[in-house]
Amino acid sequence: MKYIAKLNNNTSLITLGLSAILSTTALAADETAYVSNQNGNISVIDLNTFDITGEIELGATSPRGIGITADGKLLAIASRDKGDLVLVDLQTRKIIKRVPIGKNPEFVRVRGDQAFVSFEPASDGGPPPKPGSKEAADLKKKRDDDKDEPARIAVVDLKQGKKTSEIIGGMETEGIEFAADGKSIIIANEADENLSVHDIASGKLLKKVGTKPYGNRPRGIKMAPDGKSYVATIEYGNKLVVLDAEFNVTKAVATGETPYGVAFNRSGTRLYVALAKGKSLQVFDPATYQPVPEIPTGERCWHFTFTPDDKHILVACGRSNEVVVINVAEGKAVKRIADKKLPWGVVTYPKAFGSLDTP
Repeated sequence: MKYIAKLNNNTSLITLGLSAILSTTALAADETAYVSNQNGNISVIDLNTFDITGEIELGATSPRGIGITADGKLLAIASRDKGDLVLVDLQTRKIIKRVPIGKNPEFVRVRGDQAFVSFEPASDGGPPPKPGSKEAADLKKKRDDDKDEPARIAVVDLKQGKKTSEIIGGMETEGIEFAADGKSIIIANEADENLSVHDIASGKLLKKVGTKPYGNRPRGIKMAPDGKSYVATIEYGNKLVVLDAEFNVTKAVATGETPYGVAFNRSGTRLYVALAKGKSLQVFDPATYQPVPEIPTGERCWHFTFTPDDKHILVACGRSNEVVVINVAEGKAVKRIADKKLPWGVVTYPKAFGSLDTP
């Protein structure tokens, strides 16, 4: 499907051109984290001091998914309320383009000059009902009766500032990861209880991996740094599943309560899982998948990132309205940054390993 985005009215910035912004040599900032706040804007954190130094104004957009280009010049943010992808020039910290995506965009991954954005035409934008509840059964019946559209991944050309294609996922698509071959994408489909693997160029479905035997609602998906395995969190199963290079499930591992965002460290010697209701960052040794001491965080911590030097982890904890800074070597929180607008996601420049990004 081809889709041409309309330009916004800021003609002076558009005349400058997204291509020119992405091709200039000046860097936006050094050692910075950007936090998306569902009830606010983008908080800017100085990674030398771990203080909030500014805010990027987005208007009434309810930002969630967030990604940054490798050169640190462009930030891409999913706007739930507007149904678009907001592109921000980080040299000026101003919006230069809003790319129409579709209803309820959520997860963003940036790779090269492309952004991959999940969106859900059948969603009302609210939190999903608890599996097995009457509300969940009513929603399934409604979708069956209405023949609701499955979720999709919008592929956005960042230089042109337009959506160029879509990859059809399942109901309530959530996490996105790129496969080791660089040609495929893996999608966690919450309501369909599976992971799906697609060819990026054609959008063709290559494989489905059922996750229902391990619980409800697959959420996060992440490739190990060596490219030989993948892990996915099963939110209402309190498990993570391990997949081999061919996307076969090889192991199911018990976690704490409601695992969400997931990421390996740079060396692949540790796996970190944000426990949304477990109020901690759970840690595993991927050689055995045995747990090592977990790290207390806050309430409803959804996503996190390492700092570029790998010495700290920043965890966005929505319901306790804070970003928790963890010292990796000490395995404990060393600072709590008040952020009172429901922090959801966090990425850094230079790019670092985390639940929403990878260098």
